[in-house]
Amino acid sequence: MPLPKLWLALLLAVVSAFPFARAADSTPPAAKRYVISELGAVGDGIAVNTQAIQAAIDRCAADGGGVIVVPKGTFLSGALYFKQGVNLLVEKDAVLKSTTVMADFPPIYTNWEGIERYWTSAFLNFVGLTKVDISGEGLIDGSGTAFLGGGGGRGNGGRGAVAGDPFVYSTPPPSTATLSLVPAGTVLPSVNAAGVRLPGGGLAPPRLLVVQSCSQVRVSGLHFLNQARWGVVFIYSTDVLAENLDVRNPQHNIPSSDCMDICSSRHVHVTGCYFECNDDCLSIKAGKDEDGLRVNRPTEDVLIEHTHFAFGHGGAAMGSETSGGIRRVTIRDCLMDGGNLAPIRFKSQPSRGGVVEDITYENIVLHDTRQAFEFNMAWRMVAPIAPPAKVLPVVRNVKLINITGTCASVGAIAGLADSPIQGVTFVNVKLTAQRPLTLEYVSGLDTSGLTVDGVTGPAVVQRGTTPAAAP
Repeated sequence: MPLPKLWLALLLAVVSAFPFARAADSTPPAAKRYVISELGAVGDGIAVNTQAIQAAIDRCAADGGGVIVVPKGTFLSGALYFKQGVNLLVEKDAVLKSTTVMADFPPIYTNWEGIERYWTSAFLNFVGLTKVDISGEGLIDGSGTAFLGGGGGRGNGGRGAVAGDPFVYSTPPPSTATLSLVPAGTVLPSVNAAGVRLPGGGLAPPRLLVVQSCSQVRVSGLHFLNQARWGVVFIYSTDVLAENLDVRNPQHNIPSSDCMDICSSRHVHVTGCYFECNDDCLSIKAGKDEDGLRVNRPTEDVLIEHTHFAFGHGGAAMGSETSGGIRRVTIRDCLMDGGNLAPIRFKSQPSRGGVVEDITYENIVLHDTRQAFEFNMAWRMVAPIAPPAKVLPVVRNVKLINITGTCASVGAIAGLADSPIQGVTFVNVKLTAQRPLTLEYVSGLDTSGLTVDGVTGPAVVQRGTTPAAAP
């Protein structure tokens, strides 16, 4: 029955007076496109376009936001810093390629290997932003092979205290929540902004993409190649979706080239990806040693699924930076087939502390991996060794469900004498291997659901002392 004319007029008047009432039924306007080739960038693979692309980002932000578009061609650039409302689209047949000059990547206040400090800017930097969209079918190339043997340092690079160090932190001090570049012409400090002494070593080449202190993030569809250091990195970020990404170092020769690192972040979903590199394919982290314990920010509520873990040292790894804690992580429906791979990996050190708990690996297929499981709470104990934390790292409540395939060794589960691995449960785990699973310092382990073919002798071997119950 049609509305009376008077009621219809009143309804139209109300809708006209409140335009937002129609918003749910309308399509939002397309984001304004800022095509870098139309704004001074040259895609010949030779011209350095840092200034032109950064100017396009700044203009887009000043105009109220939009999307930076990288069209067909190879566009060479140094570090780029994105601003609120500015997204990135790398179109098919487009390449956004990193230069290999360290001066193009000035130190920024960030978190590197679990410690807040000034460190090399990433190639692409998204810091302190909301509603971030990074997408396309194109390629982001880190030029990592050209950085091999390079890196160099700047100032003292954190090599310990230096008498008369001229660096003075600004007031307020730099923050990881905002874009904080090192003041020009200064020497890098021996301590971070909290006064924590920094480990030694000069600056390293840049990470490929860093999303830091951001929320509502989507990274989708892109190809990432030859990351000079870590590839796709999420730090202190929430509500993150990483989907259908291809991240690889096919030469397998770039050090510390993790494909993806999730650091002290919450509500992260990784799906439909391909990872191949010369380090951990994917590593979940939460701060390191004294500074990680100070910050005390966990990584939690993470889902990783439908992903192919190819060549690498580790597949989906917990740690080694565990100080803030890692909890409620599920890795499911994945293929892990790298010949050097430890697909299911937990690693830490006594100095790290932190609790890693409620971790599930489910429906995992292994194909000719180095081993299936690696739990190592005294991983890579090389000098200088930090003193043990007041509370040692804890790993507990790990479920290994429906894991099948082939590997050279079932692997090892090794806790610490004063902090055994607690509550690992095997459910329908069926492997073919030549060497058994070794245990040291574990508690509450249930291997009733583990079947191993191909091992001569027992499939599970006890080494050292294992307490009967967790302390």
